[in-house]
Amino acid sequence: MMKIFRLSFFLALILWGLLSLSVQAQESTINVLHVKGTVNPVLAGYIKRGIEVSQEKGSLACLIQMDTPGGLESSMREIVQEILNAKIPVIVYVAPQGARAASAGVFITLSAHVAAMAPNTVIGAAHPVALGTEGEQTISEEMAQKIVNDAAAYIRSIASSRERNADWAEKAVRESVSATEIEALQMNVIDIVASSEEDLLHQINGKVVTLNNGNRVTINTGQAVLVDLDMNWVESFLYMIADPNIAYLLLSLGSLGIIAEIFNPGLIFPGVIGGISLLLGLYALGMLSVNWTGVLLILLAFIFFIAEFFTPGFGLLFGGGLVSLIVGSLILFQGGSPLFQIDWWVIALVVILIGGFVAFAVFKIVGTYRKQATTGKEELKGKTAVVRQPLDPEGIVSYEGELWTAISDAGRIEPGEEVMITGIKGLKLLVTKKEKEKKQ
Repeated sequence: MMKIFRLSFFLALILWGLLSLSVQAQESTINVLHVKGTVNPVLAGYIKRGIEVSQEKGSLACLIQMDTPGGLESSMREIVQEILNAKIPVIVYVAPQGARAASAGVFITLSAHVAAMAPNTVIGAAHPVALGTEGEQTISEEMAQKIVNDAAAYIRSIASSRERNADWAEKAVRESVSATEIEALQMNVIDIVASSEEDLLHQINGKVVTLNNGNRVTINTGQAVLVDLDMNWVESFLYMIADPNIAYLLLSLGSLGIIAEIFNPGLIFPGVIGGISLLLGLYALGMLSVNWTGVLLILLAFIFFIAEFFTPGFGLLFGGGLVSLIVGSLILFQGGSPLFQIDWWVIALVVILIGGFVAFAVFKIVGTYRKQATTGKEELKGKTAVVRQPLDPEGIVSYEGELWTAISDAGRIEPGEEVMITGIKGLKLLVTKKEKEKKQ
C-alpha cells in the first residue's frame, strides 16, 4: 500500500513539473505577426486572429512588425479596436530598416501598448486621402472637414490613452506631418528605437503596461521566445488578390473567358476559368474602396462586345464597348487613396488585348459566318458537320471551322457526333444524324 502511495505521489510530482514547464513556456512566448503592404479587411482579419491565438495560448505578448503605406479607414479602425481591447500587451514595431508607418499605420502604431521603430524608418502623413482628386472634389468641403475632424479626434483619443504626444498625432492628420524614428522618440510619439527584435526585447524587459481592463502587466522578456505567426494560405491568397491591379485583371479575365465560351460553346475551360476569375475579381473589389459605376461600365462594355457578335453591322457596339471599358477602368477607384489605383499600363494592356481579341473574333469568325449564310442550299446539301452543342432538336454544329445553329430532324444528337446537312432554313441548318459506315 505504501509503495502504491509513493508511486502515485512521484507521478503527480512529475505531472505537475511538466505542466509548470508548459505554462512557463507559453507565458514566455511572443507571437510575431508580419504586416507588409496596405491595410485592408484581409489584414484586419489576420491581426485579429493573431491576437486571439496569442490570448488563447497565454502568450507573453503579441508583436506586430509593420511596414505599411496605409490603407482603408474601416480596416484600420478594426485593427485599432482589437489592439485597444487586447487582454495581453500588443507591441507594434515599425521595421525593418527603411519601413514606414504612414496614414492608417500611424493610428495602429499609436494604439499599441508599446510603440517601437527601427533605425531609418518614418511615421506620419495620416491625413485622410479619399477626399477628392486634383481638379475635382468628389465630396463637399463641409463633409471633407467633418472627416478630418473625426480622424483628428480619433487619433488624439488613441494617443492620449497611451500617454503619447496627442498634439503631434493631430498634426499628422490635419497637416500630414511626418517624423523619423529619432524625432518620434524625442517627441514622445513612440517609446523605443530598436535596431532588431532582440534589441527590442532587451529594452522592453520589465516594462509595465496597462491593459484595457485596468490590469497592470509587467513584460518580462528575459527568457522570451519569438514565434512567427504568418498568414495562412487562404489569407495570403485573399491578401494578394485584394490589390487593385490584380482585382481589375481578374474582372477583365473573367469577362473575357465568358465571352470566349459564348462565342465557342462547348469548350468549357474558358467558361470555368472566366466564371471563377469574375467571382474572385468581384470579391476583391468588394474589399476595396471601389466606384461601382466603374464596375458597371466595365460589365456593360462586355455586354456590348457580346452583342456585337449577333448584329449585322460591325463597329458601333464594338466602339461603344471600347469606350465604356476605358472610362470604367479609369474611374474604377476614382477619388480614393493613391494606394488603391490601377496602374495606367495595366489599363492599356487590358484594353489592347481585349479590344484585339474581340475585333479578331468579329472580323474573322462572325464575319465568315455571315458571309457563309448567303450561299445556296445546293452547296451545303450533303456536307458533313460536327455537333458542338447538343441538338435537342436545336443546337450548334461546326462546318469547316464555322459555327452554325442547326435543327435535327429527329432525336437528340450529342457533341462530337457527325451529322449530314439536308437543307437550310433562313440562317439555320437542317441536319440528320449520319449513319456510321459498317466495316466489311
